[in-house]
Amino acid sequence: MSRNGYGGYGDSPYTNGNSNGNSLAAPTGYDLPAEDDDYDPYGTNYEERFSTPPVPTATPPASRSAGYGRPQRGVESSAEKQIGEALEHIKDAWPAMCQSECVPVHIALQLLDTSSVGRAHEYREFERTRNYLQDSLKAIVHEHHQGFNSSIGTFHKIQSSIQASQKRVRSLKESLVQSKASLATADPELRKLAAASNSYDGLLHTLSEIEDLRLVPDQLEARISEKRFLTAVDILQTALRRIRVPALDEIGALSELKSYLTNQETALTDILIEELHDHLYLKSPYCQERWQTLAKDQGGIGKAQLDAKVPFRPFYQILDAIDFENPMVEEPSRNSEADTFYYIALLVEALNKLGRLESAVNTIKQRLPVELFGIVNETNTEVDQKHPSSLRGGISKAHGNQTFGGRENSIRADVIYDLLWTLYAKFEAIAESHRVFHDAVKAVVRREGASNPSVLLGGFRELWNLYQNEIRSLLHNYVTTDADVYQFDSAPKPGTLKQSTKREQLFQFSDADSKSIAMTTEYQDLEGIIRAAVPGLMSKQGDGKKPNVRNDGMDARNRSRGGMGNFGADGKPGGIGVHKSLVEPSVFNMSLLLPPTLGFLQRLKNIVPPGSDLVTSTLTSFLDNFLVNVFLPQLDETLGKLSDSVFEETDSFQQDSQWANVARRPIFKGTSAFFALITAFCKMLDTIPHDQALSQLIITQMMRYYDRCCDWFKSLVSRVEGSDGTTLKLSALLATGPGEIHDTMKKLWTSEGDDQHQLEKETGLLILQTNENPMRLDDIILDRETISSLCVLYTSMKWLSIKVDQLRHITRNDTDSSRASSQKPSNKRWTLLNDPSMIQDDSTPVYLPMTQETVVAFDSIVSSYQELAGTVLLTLHMEIRCQIIHALTIALSPESAPYLLEQVVSDPDPKILSLNADLAAYEETVVKFLRDKEIAFIRTGLGLLIDSFLVTNAGNVRAMNSRGCERMQLNILVLQQNLKNIEADVSLARAARFFDLFTEGPDAVIQQAQAGKEEGGKELFSYDELKTLVELCYSEKISSPERGISTGAKRGMGDHLLQLI
Repeated sequence: MSRNGYGGYGDSPYTNGNSNGNSLAAPTGYDLPAEDDDYDPYGTNYEERFSTPPVPTATPPASRSAGYGRPQRGVESSAEKQIGEALEHIKDAWPAMCQSECVPVHIALQLLDTSSVGRAHEYREFERTRNYLQDSLKAIVHEHHQGFNSSIGTFHKIQSSIQASQKRVRSLKESLVQSKASLATADPELRKLAAASNSYDGLLHTLSEIEDLRLVPDQLEARISEKRFLTAVDILQTALRRIRVPALDEIGALSELKSYLTNQETALTDILIEELHDHLYLKSPYCQERWQTLAKDQGGIGKAQLDAKVPFRPFYQILDAIDFENPMVEEPSRNSEADTFYYIALLVEALNKLGRLESAVNTIKQRLPVELFGIVNETNTEVDQKHPSSLRGGISKAHGNQTFGGRENSIRADVIYDLLWTLYAKFEAIAESHRVFHDAVKAVVRREGASNPSVLLGGFRELWNLYQNEIRSLLHNYVTTDADVYQFDSAPKPGTLKQSTKREQLFQFSDADSKSIAMTTEYQDLEGIIRAAVPGLMSKQGDGKKPNVRNDGMDARNRSRGGMGNFGADGKPGGIGVHKSLVEPSVFNMSLLLPPTLGFLQRLKNIVPPGSDLVTSTLTSFLDNFLVNVFLPQLDETLGKLSDSVFEETDSFQQDSQWANVARRPIFKGTSAFFALITAFCKMLDTIPHDQALSQLIITQMMRYYDRCCDWFKSLVSRVEGSDGTTLKLSALLATGPGEIHDTMKKLWTSEGDDQHQLEKETGLLILQTNENPMRLDDIILDRETISSLCVLYTSMKWLSIKVDQLRHITRNDTDSSRASSQKPSNKRWTLLNDPSMIQDDSTPVYLPMTQETVVAFDSIVSSYQELAGTVLLTLHMEIRCQIIHALTIALSPESAPYLLEQVVSDPDPKILSLNADLAAYEETVVKFLRDKEIAFIRTGLGLLIDSFLVTNAGNVRAMNSRGCERMQLNILVLQQNLKNIEADVSLARAARFFDLFTEGPDAVIQQAQAGKEEGGKELFSYDELKTLVELCYSEKISSPERGISTGAKRGMGDHLLQLI
């Protein structure tokens, strides 16, 4: 875009002195600052000095962007405004010139290019812009020339000041040289004075040293009393170093002080070691809160009372907060003992400064077994006092081999949990203290480069070995009984001591009377000697100072040592190495012992120092040894004893009075007790690592109980051995099979609904069986209690099979310690079984973990239970039928019930009445014990059996007249009425019709036979039955003593029999 003239100037007023056509552009967005009207740094004589005429202000070129404006700051001068407009114009018209990558040659070539793409037509406009920019720059120079003028004068003044300063420095240097020469001149008097001064200074220094050393004992005692041991060590070492200088060796008065300081070095070492023991083994009152909080936090008895306001810092945070890299520095304003871990590190630093760190480590290692034993014994005593023996004792030997009741289990759990959580909390706190001690020693070794670091850093391994022994001892004491350990029959009551573990002592310190005058005097003398020899070790009583916390720690330590050295396992003097058992040992305690133990071992893994010789993955390996060599044999023996007690109880096969609490139908007391035993063991196994050997023990006892139930069943259904060698009653013999009747009964039981064909088949086979082998009185079960026992045996086996089957659980863990070739158990099997979420209650399902191999035997046991239940049910099904057949056989026998009657008899046969009573009693028994399905299985077919037997075996009557037939029909009616109360829709119509034909005579029998043939369907009576009926019709006449009547009857009977063919 071309422009015309700028402000009336037709030439190029912007051309500079070089005439090169280039112009200087200011950066985009930067404006020159406006100057105030009353400030002129350059003066007002610019025009007079340079005589430069004013430059007329040119009109700026028109901007392409009228709306673009730069921000204004104050009032701008005309020159500033002019240069700003020039820059704005350049930014708008020649933006390429404002870029840092601008190439002037490229712009020049474009201005020379006359083509359509060139900018030669804008050349004049470019020149006008350059000229305008040149004039703007000149105006700026003219406006600020006064500042340039004044700067010249200021420069001359500064130059003059510098020259004057140089002259003064030269003069000062000359004066210093003269002073040095004067001072270097030797003066004999001054030399004498200097020698005397040095002599006096040495004497004063010696006196000052003696005065300072005289104050050392008081300072040392004060620091020890305040437990500022680092300061005390520094004071002691400084004093020893100062008193051993040659200048003081010749002073004999200091020999006593020198001996005192030497003794104090040993005494301070002992004090430091004692303080270290106080905090390593929780004897200091400042250590109590840590282990108590751990006990409550991990599940101790007082967990509900855990104060949320009390801050509890995890151990890893404590380790991170302690700076082991730098030497410890004592803080006078801080009670260092209140922070146990900081205090331990401080003591280690003090021992190291004293040069007795190695001896301290050795002393700690030597006292470690005794201290841990004291901790265990003290904890045992505390828990024993907290839980009186009257609440947890009194468990007799008879109960030692039984599972415990709910209240006893609760008491035992409280005692064991309180003991273990408290003891393991102390163990954990002790382990944390040893870890801090280990890290502090390790830091000292690393800083100072000890030559034999393994001697100083091996204590944690020894601590773990002792922990392992104590844990093994606890598990052994609370799981194994005396009989297992000592091989003799004695079961001491809880709290008694095993006499074989006692050792006779000649004397005991606890026997002395600590309150006697002689003993008190001796104690006071001893305290005076100790206080004089080791200041600070014994506190001064009654001095009015603040309470000395060390007294409490000493008392706690004395109590601990007293409990350790003076009390045995029974709380009486003389016991060594034995702890009192608070509850009766039992394998069921294992489920209470393992969760706290495993929880402690898991937490101990986080405390074991990294890089130590103790591998954390092997911390639970000793439990595998205990499980295989101690617990498994004990479990086998205990399970066998408990099972024997269940089997051998006199009322084990009596109905459980509390059966309604566990089953829908009555079961045996022994069955419920046995399943409770199995459940208790399964619950216990769920708390310990799975081992197939443990599951196999339970399966073995299940098999034993099956054998016991089989023996009981045989005892119920046994009889005197018969001629055929059988020892079972007929119903049991048929139920146990094999045989066609047995198969038919099984089909009836498994069939849906009433299978009439199978019922008829069973009835026919049974009648045929009893006809071929007549029943005897001992073939049936006469005792009603025996029937009740069979019913309860069925419900017990059925209930037990269902309950036991619910325990079935397949696991992939195939560890079996009973096999010599079994692979070594994996450490993963001990991974936190003590998770609180895994704690079982009554609602937690119980399982028996098994492998695919073990479950085969388990399934076989369940099937055996079911088969035994099925055999018992078939026996009950057959027994009532055998009783019916036996009673009807007697009722049809002419010896017991003749049917040739001379007069009418209005009463049924007594045997029929007896049979009705037996049927009603049998019905009442099965209804009381069995379910509807089993009841229906036993009931169905009884009417069919009686109906068929009366018809089929009617020939047993031999002789009958009309009065006898009336009695028979009365018997049938009575039986039918009674059966209606037992079997639904029962009818003896066939038997009634059979004897109705007898009343109608032989001709009616022939007509019945002919009618059956003509209908072509199923005949109501068979040929043999009709033949028997015809014979009965003539039986009275045939049995007549008159020969003619008998002969005629035989002839008539023969004619009618021929008509039946």
